[in-house]
Amino acid sequence: MNSTKRVNLALQGGGSHGAFTWGVLDALIEDGRLVFEAVSGTSAGAMNAAIMLQGWSQGGGPGARAALAAFWTELGTMAVASPIQRTPLDRLQGNWNLDDSPAALWADLIQRTLSPWQRNPLKFDPLREMLRRHFDEQAVRGCGEIKAFIAATNVQTGKVRIFTREELSIDALLASACLPNVHDAVMIDGVPYWDGGFRGNPPIWPFIYASETSDVVLVEVDPPFRAEVPHSNAEIADRLNEITFGGALMAEMRAIAFVQDLIEKGGITGEFSGRLKRILVHSIADPDSLAPLGAVSKFNVEPEFLKHLFDLGRAAASSWLAATFESVGVKSTLDIRARFL
Repeated sequence: MNSTKRVNLALQGGGSHGAFTWGVLDALIEDGRLVFEAVSGTSAGAMNAAIMLQGWSQGGGPGARAALAAFWTELGTMAVASPIQRTPLDRLQGNWNLDDSPAALWADLIQRTLSPWQRNPLKFDPLREMLRRHFDEQAVRGCGEIKAFIAATNVQTGKVRIFTREELSIDALLASACLPNVHDAVMIDGVPYWDGGFRGNPPIWPFIYASETSDVVLVEVDPPFRAEVPHSNAEIADRLNEITFGGALMAEMRAIAFVQDLIEKGGITGEFSGRLKRILVHSIADPDSLAPLGAVSKFNVEPEFLKHLFDLGRAAASSWLAATFESVGVKSTLDIRARFL
């Protein structure tokens, strides 16, 4: 018998590849067998989390699906005005990469020559304008059914800042997605913030302290393994970000694996043992489809590409539900030791 099960969702960032997560969320919500106690996210994962909560507050599951669709659909309209486009040959070959786009190559050069302030002294930010149309702060903060934990990195201390649902704002979302070589630091209460991926992509530890459920479903956008050595500046920078952002997740997973060993082997007894929490970890991903995409494709917001990623996410979630749902609440289906140790 298929009853509902409670889980926490952990949503990775990854630019436009966050449309994959949109597809995953759409399929999970439509299926209806998972109840979300909490969601954490960074960068695009933070956007997905916030828009999902807003839609949920206003219309439950169907409202969340509609809000996510509206957000990503409008994001796709930005492709019309973007100078970074696929070449005609790429389009003919069905290639989603932007690595050979003259505008992308020029943007990469400018990015390495000028700081964000020098490139954009007027601080024009189309994503901020878009969030003003799609993000309802009161609706998000009023979504009492689902907790939220959004990560950003304090530039001055290097520490992670977790914005809870009650603290979410447009600035908090932009801080979580602020790559320092692309945007100026986002100031919140006089404190500068950069992308949360430097300290958690996505953060897991808030679930340990602030939620009751043991199951964490990690929605992965960055592939855990890349066979080819990066050569272009864009590829090198992207892989460095993936390794850096993955470092925080790896550290958390190693800590979880250590505690699980203590629990399973009876390594800690007495009163303190009752304070340890058993964490069951699962992963929804499609590395075979996402790994071949070029580094610059994370800036590709063409509607066709976003729809492609959405479809991949829906398919991955549907496959995961079919293979894994019965294990939720029973055991981990992601081998943490093999993957992260």
